Amino acid sequence: MDIHIVSSIDSSEFTHLTRTLSKSTVVGLDAEWKPVRSQRSTFPTVTLLQLACQIGDDSAGWDESVVFLLDLSSLLLPSIWEWIKDVLVSPDILKLGFKFKQDLIYLSSTFRAQGGNPGFDKVEPYMDITNIYKFLQHKQGKKISKDTKSLSAICEEILGLHLSKELQCSDWSHRPLTEEQIRYAATDAHCLLGIFKIFQAKVIKEGPLCNHVNEQHQSNVSLGLKGILEMPGCENKLVGRKFCNALDIVQATASSEECERIARGVEVIRKTKPMDESLWKIVRKYGEKLFLRESERNPKASRRKGKRRSSVVVCEEKQLENYGDWQGPPPWDISLGGDGCPKFLCDVMVEGLAKHLRCVGVDAAVPHSRKPEPRELIDQAYKEKRVLLTRDAKLLRHQYLIKNQIYRVNNLLKNEQLLEVIEVFQLKINEDQLMSRCTKCNGRFIQKPLTVEEAIEAAKGFQKIPNCLFDKNLEFWQCMDCNQLYWEGTQYHNAVQKFINVCKLKE
Repeated sequence: MDIHIVSSIDSSEFTHLTRTLSKSTVVGLDAEWKPVRSQRSTFPTVTLLQLACQIGDDSAGWDESVVFLLDLSSLLLPSIWEWIKDVLVSPDILKLGFKFKQDLIYLSSTFRAQGGNPGFDKVEPYMDITNIYKFLQHKQGKKISKDTKSLSAICEEILGLHLSKELQCSDWSHRPLTEEQIRYAATDAHCLLGIFKIFQAKVIKEGPLCNHVNEQHQSNVSLGLKGILEMPGCENKLVGRKFCNALDIVQATASSEECERIARGVEVIRKTKPMDESLWKIVRKYGEKLFLRESERNPKASRRKGKRRSSVVVCEEKQLENYGDWQGPPPWDISLGGDGCPKFLCDVMVEGLAKHLRCVGVDAAVPHSRKPEPRELIDQAYKEKRVLLTRDAKLLRHQYLIKNQIYRVNNLLKNEQLLEVIEVFQLKINEDQLMSRCTKCNGRFIQKPLTVEEAIEAAKGFQKIPNCLFDKNLEFWQCMDCNQLYWEGTQYHNAVQKFINVCKLKE
């Protein structure tokens, strides 16, 4: 992805953003904020606004896109309020989002509190990725579930892309942002474009959407100059000339920063590229308006505020604190009848940690079912003599938890989680263990490497191996459980070096 961080309206990144938006007709929107942990009647403050701009077209293959991260904690909010509002309501830009209404509420609150301007109250035209997903499911003849899927699940199903959400609750107010946070935030917005691309191709393939192609966007004759210029395909040279003259007057008489800002914003709007015919048809049929009601603009007071905490709750919290610190010994300990080999069970909240543990040679299983009940997780950990790793505090509340069978991971990032588990359980990691387990199923590799002929035979009808690898005298390895083939190529060596650095094995 081409990612740009915008922290000032005087920067080259902001200029690049305005120019890109003038050529964009589809934009993916997302926002990040630091979660509010208290029960106060307040909305979180949005500190990052992501805009993924699609600047390709059908002839370009829709491959050209760029993501801008607006650092709202650094930008002077009054200076960009009008500009963002124009983007949100521009009829020439289709806005994509995933449950963006909550983001809009928090964004509106942030500008009201810090910018002193009225909050944003609508986004149009808008399409929600949840509705696009349901449309694609319907066209494939699949049963549409009533439960709303997460964005990561939709991305994995439609794009085949694993979208890790482990950074969602990180501290987005802290600066500078980490590389992982930047990549996560950009991917969250960029994936919306990929999902829409598939939806658009499906709709276009099915044929015409609207009989009235030449029908105007708005029926109101009192559009005003700005409204007329925003209409797709508007070629009124007289109006355009008058507009340019008016803009020159504004710029010539600007005596304050506010006037200059208005002039710059108007110029950006004037240059907005109209939608092409096929996209306009899609917007007319499937587009919607996202707007806030008056009751949604202010936070509601917590019903639990002021309630007296019962002794049961206090005891429960103390119990959770006790489970937060590992006290050992683990179930694989020889003194308890174990084999001495560390074994873990990682629930859905730490799936990334499971793969990292496998990469350093540690046995790390995942639940047998997609959505296991708490009792299923505990039973699996008990039967397989594993320690259950989780970030879900609710799991710690169950009465039937086995002592020293569960550990709540504190860190959010996978690398830090790995180091935490290694330290807490005093795991012995050496270089020979790295990449010795199958990252797909947790199985062990066949100890003897396969010859090229054996690898070709093992891959038939199961896995495709690039022909160019057979001329490099690489060693091939096969998982004993799922038969997945691996080879010691560039990715293998990069992964080994990564975990040598993460685990500090050379120190």
